[in-house]
Amino acid sequence: MRALALLAGLLALSACGLQPMYAGGSSGAVARGLSAIEVAPIEGQAGWLVRNAVRDRIGIAGQSAAQYRLVVRLDDALEGLGVLSDDTISRERRILRARYQLVDLASGDIVLDATAGSDAGIDVVSSEYATIAAEQTALENLSREIADQIVRQVSLTLRETP
Repeated sequence: MRALALLAGLLALSACGLQPMYAGGSSGAVARGLSAIEVAPIEGQAGWLVRNAVRDRIGIAGQSAAQYRLVVRLDDALEGLGVLSDDTISRERRILRARYQLVDLASGDIVLDATAGSDAGIDVVSSEYATIAAEQTALENLSREIADQIVRQVSLTLRETP
């Protein structure tokens, strides 16, 4: 009975139309498309972190001739949330937002125009060094998260681009 239920489940799954995104491995359409992306420089420390994270995820080493250019603009903000009775801030929120475009270099057409964003909460403690270290760690984590969102959306777009 269990085997029959498992077989029915597998048959239903195969008929649902799901396809692996990276089918074909490094010679698949998505992998080839990702390796043909040139990532434009991004301003600031957050830009440097996001650009490097995106390049790491798309496998920039051994890249083929660029067919696309990824242009990213970042908005990095740090705002105080918790205010104590003596007007000191006890909690901060770091917000990192990205607007990015994937441009086809041959035609100049914008293949993808999207946004990505994330935020993190930071406790403000009595040690200024600890607070600065927490802000920096939050920026590094947010940069990796933004890069993941960008590469995921770019991969989906490349999978559906003929």
